Formats: sequence, structure tokens, C-alpha cells
Amino acid sequence: MQGEEAVERTVLRVIGSDRVKFLQGLITNDIKRTADGLVYAAILTPQGKYLFDFFLAEHGDSLLLDCAEVQADALVQRLTLYKLRADVRIERSDLHVQRGLGAPSEDAFADPRSSALGWRRYSAQPGLPPSTDWDSIRVAHAIPETDVELIPNETFILEVGFERLNGVDFRKGCYVGQEVTARMKHKTELRKGLAIVSVEGCASVGAEILSEGKSAGTLFTQSNGRALAYLRFDRAGPAMTAGTAQVGFPVS
Repeated sequence: MQGEEAVERTVLRVIGSDRVKFLQGLITNDIKRTADGLVYAAILTPQGKYLFDFFLAEHGDSLLLDCAEVQADALVQRLTLYKLRADVRIERSDLHVQRGLGAPSEDAFADPRSSALGWRRYSAQPGLPPSTDWDSIRVAHAIPETDVELIPNETFILEVGFERLNGVDFRKGCYVGQEVTARMKHKTELRKGLAIVSVEGCASVGAEILSEGKSAGTLFTQSNGRALAYLRFDRAGPAMTAGTAQVGFPVS
């Protein structure tokens, strides 16, 4: 069964003889991996904070860039700012994102973040309405979403699992924000990060999590009695609250 992306997406086309070199110096992943399939990556601030995340795929003499529609205009503006005299053009395509579970067909790509997320296809034809509870899958596998768990100018990508999700390459060389990201990689342990928590009751996305009256994090996407939360691990425990909801960590 296939369907459209649950979050509205835009497919940009990156054209020009410098497209590979240009993007390689900006993104967190190695663009050369597009020779083997879909690549998940991000653009960061110079201070190492998340700005945009997207997928890249080879498409003839261009690259397709699959991003959240809510970020598309700002992403084009940021790429245009960086391109200077490079032979690069960024334009919107008329392609749609289709998604589904199971093995991908020949014209589809396995989602590089997790096998649980199935495949993505780029087509001139819209897909069917969403038939899969993608939020439930994201919560079960701790996969952050654009503008929900991934917050521009706030999120550090290693704290939300980008290494586990194949979204960052530590051997590819320099990119914007690389120095901060590399330093975080070599820390002995992250003190904050994205985690799966139990949740009983209702709380809004973005609700503050409290532990013994102290701020312990933020609650995000919720599904089937579990949720994604950004936690301070030194304060997280089995008896926390978010609004009127009971929150617990770790999940058994």
C-alpha cells in the first residue's frame, strides 16, 4: 500500500556542473553516497545547530532535494546565499513524494534512516492519501520530524540521533557546523537527547516535562502510550509529568 508523505513535502531540483561540489561543502552527509541510493542530510548553522533536513537523490543531470514544504522557501534562500559564482541552480520541480512499506520497487528508494520507514518514490503523479500511521512508526523508532522534534536554530543533530539515522558522515570533510558536531561526537556521553518515554494522559506537543519540580525536558509526538521527548538524562526518571500527563523513562 502506498501513500503520500504525511508531512507536506516539496521536491527541489539542483542543476549545474558544480552541484555536487557545492552541496558537499554544506551538508552533514557525503553526497557521493547518492550513487548507491537515497541520502539523508542536514544543513547546520556555523554554531552546529540544525537548520534544515532533507533527502538527496540522483536524477539524470540533476539532484533531487526532498524537503518539508514549510522549509522549502527558506532552504532555497539559504542555498542561493551560499552558491556565489558556482554553476548551480535550484528550482522547484513538479514531482510528488510517495511513501510505502515493504521492499522498494525499482523506481523507489529505501528510506536511509531506518528499514521501518519503508521506501520513498518521486513521481509526477500524486500518491494516495496517507494510509500509514507514520507518527506511530517514528515514535517506536525514535525518529525526529522537521519542525517538531527538529527545531531550527535550537537542535543539535547528534542529540536527536542523526548518526544512528545515517544523516551525518564524520569522514567526508568540512561542512558548515562540522567542528561543533565533531566535538560532540567525541564527548564521552551526551547529557541531553531524544528518547522514547511512556505517557499516560494528554499533553500538548512542546509541553515541559517536570521531574521533582525541575525541568527535565520537552514532550513531543505521542502515539499508543509512548512519546518522543527531549530529555535531560540526569533528571529523567519513571515519575515525571507534562501538563496533566504522567511521563516515564526509561520505557520497559
